[in-house]
Amino acid sequence: MGASGCGKTTIISLLERFYDIDSGALLIHGEPLTSLDVHAYRSMIGLVSQDTTLYQGSIRENVLLGTSEDVGEARLIQACKDANIHDFITSLPEGYDTDAGSRGLALSGGQRQRIAIARALIRDPEILLFDEATSALDTQSEAVVQKALETAAKGRTTLAVAHRLSTIQDSDLIIVLDGGKVVEQGTHEALVGRRGRYWEMVQAQTLDREAK
Repeated sequence: MGASGCGKTTIISLLERFYDIDSGALLIHGEPLTSLDVHAYRSMIGLVSQDTTLYQGSIRENVLLGTSEDVGEARLIQACKDANIHDFITSLPEGYDTDAGSRGLALSGGQRQRIAIARALIRDPEILLFDEATSALDTQSEAVVQKALETAAKGRTTLAVAHRLSTIQDSDLIIVLDGGKVVEQGTHEALVGRRGRYWEMVQAQTLDREAK
């Protein structure tokens, strides 16, 4: 986490192999990322970003988008259950065959995000990347999506870029960036106790919520 322009999304782009580093080392399972086959590596990762993209077609087609293998109905349903969207889908008259509409606009922002989570989970990735996945949602939708993200993260290496600090308080490690450099790292409790940059941002968001 950190202020805008500190390098959070750049790290996500590096992990997706959109760019390669000029110096230092970026390792996956102890191996340099550049030594891994790009196609095989990307099959190991799942991404849920702030701006979810859904396409004209059914909910089923949107969840299955990007899968390169024959995925059975049971696996589709389990991914949607883990994403906390299965009950909503089955409540629709056409269920999984419901048209999502152009760019998914037939659905709410929270529903689109949970379908994006299901899309990421159906490939059973080893690594999950969340790039401010809840920042565009209202408080009620954020709570539902955050619960889905926590379920999705179980048993996987997960890296989350967060705007709302309440979404990362239970993380194993919080890394604070400032000007492209790591200035603090630790658990929520440890960082609050230091009363440094992280503590300042927690206080600022608390005051902002109280003002509203």
